[in-house]
Amino acid sequence: MPPMLPAAFTTRASLATVLPSSLAALTGAPNELGLPKLEHVVVIVVDGLGAAALRARSGHARTLAPLLGKATTIDAGFPTTTAAALATLTTGTTPGEHGLVGYRVRDDAGRLTNQLSGWDARMDPATWQRSRTVFETAAEQGVRARAIGLPKFEGSGFTAAVLRGAEFIGVQSLSERFDAAAEIVAGAGPGLTYLYVAELDQLAHARGWESADWTAALETVDALVASFARRLGPGRGALLTADHGVVDVPESGHILYDTAPELLDGVAAVAGEPRVLHLYLDPEAAGSAAAATGVAERWRTAEGDRSWVATQGEAIDAGWFGPSVDAAVAPRIGDVLVAARKRIAYYDGRDPQGTGRNMIGQHGSLTPEETRVPLLRFGAAG
Repeated sequence: MPPMLPAAFTTRASLATVLPSSLAALTGAPNELGLPKLEHVVVIVVDGLGAAALRARSGHARTLAPLLGKATTIDAGFPTTTAAALATLTTGTTPGEHGLVGYRVRDDAGRLTNQLSGWDARMDPATWQRSRTVFETAAEQGVRARAIGLPKFEGSGFTAAVLRGAEFIGVQSLSERFDAAAEIVAGAGPGLTYLYVAELDQLAHARGWESADWTAALETVDALVASFARRLGPGRGALLTADHGVVDVPESGHILYDTAPELLDGVAAVAGEPRVLHLYLDPEAAGSAAAATGVAERWRTAEGDRSWVATQGEAIDAGWFGPSVDAAVAPRIGDVLVAARKRIAYYDGRDPQGTGRNMIGQHGSLTPEETRVPLLRFGAAG
């Protein structure tokens, strides 16, 4: 009997609907968000701002928190990792279509490759990310598209994969990023602007979203959004959303899977990230449903009380990667997936570097704290 697995997309709107609806609003076309006709739309992406964390720190977000409700909370999709979620946002398609199915995955050359920083000729951003971006469509429609982010991201493979079609504007200071967006919005002609806020996610990883530092950064973002919203003129609107939420994982929640050798029997490689593992089988077992089921059952026996465990086929059938998965994308997905549902993270204790074990705030899995994000409206978008 197939395991009971959670759904990845449960809300009517999702991260995949935000930019397509924004572009449609610039021509007055019907759209899934019901936006009115607008002259300019700014989509503010606050990396790591989950709805649960915003609700828990509502007293520190007097602009954002009062707008958060059932109708203004959407699903980011799965996996709740930046590479996959931002591709979903900027293409309007789900991971099974655009192909960014995790943080670290097996590429066509058989390597385990980081999809944020591992781009090269064998993982070409122009083809590995398989969907057209909304920015490319905007350019064809005569709409000027811009993406405002940190300068270090300009020219990166990931930027080429998910922001192609947009003019990239690198701005280091957070406040100056909002100033740059305000200056752009004041111009004439239809426009679509993407404004990326990295700081909350960075602090969550380093200190946890429950830290005083994260809360202070939220206050700063809240004030900047309030000021920016006041500067929106007629016909200008803004939407604020996030790519995922965050779960703080204590060191006591670190699970060293190598201490149970039977879990790695038949497994050639472990990828993904600490809260959602992709297990790739030994080459001789690749494509074998029986082999995948055997590995999955061993993991369910050991970890089923604190994680969801699914074979690739079960995860696809459950819609984890969207309503459909391209035949070319399926091999990128692990033969078995292990998605944490408690406050835990999986690590290989044999790693001498202890990679990632200094992170407190983590994400990637299917818990509501990770999948549910705000979608808040400002100016004429409201």
